[in-house]
Amino acid sequence: MFSTFDVSASALVAERVRMNVIAQNVANAHTTRDPDGRPNPYRRKFVIFQQGVPEKGDRQRGVSVLDIRQDPSALRAEYDPHHPDADEKGYVQMPNVTPLVEMVDYIEATRAYEANVSVIELTKAIGAAAQQILA
Repeated sequence: MFSTFDVSASALVAERVRMNVIAQNVANAHTTRDPDGRPNPYRRKFVIFQQGVPEKGDRQRGVSVLDIRQDPSALRAEYDPHHPDADEKGYVQMPNVTPLVEMVDYIEATRAYEANVSVIELTKAIGAAAQQILA
């Protein structure tokens, strides 16, 4: 029973990281400069999961975050000649973040998170029922 808690807890942590990365993507959907103020559009990030939790020595059960990577897809060129980062033709390089894709990913992550919460709740209920039977 405790391994069930561990597996679901690892998935909760991993999905929470994924939701945070998605929120970061949405927050930076219009960011055209890096933290140093240089023109450098934000690049969408995504989470790579792996089976097991290596830092706990468990490579078979649960899930963990292997890496957070940048999406290599092309940046969007948007016509806005009044933008301070516009080129000589009036185009601005915008982040490769698509809000619709981010919302679908967020819904998927939320559902996975909710499913793991349900597993924990059901496991607790089964344990309580087992105690009542044994008592």
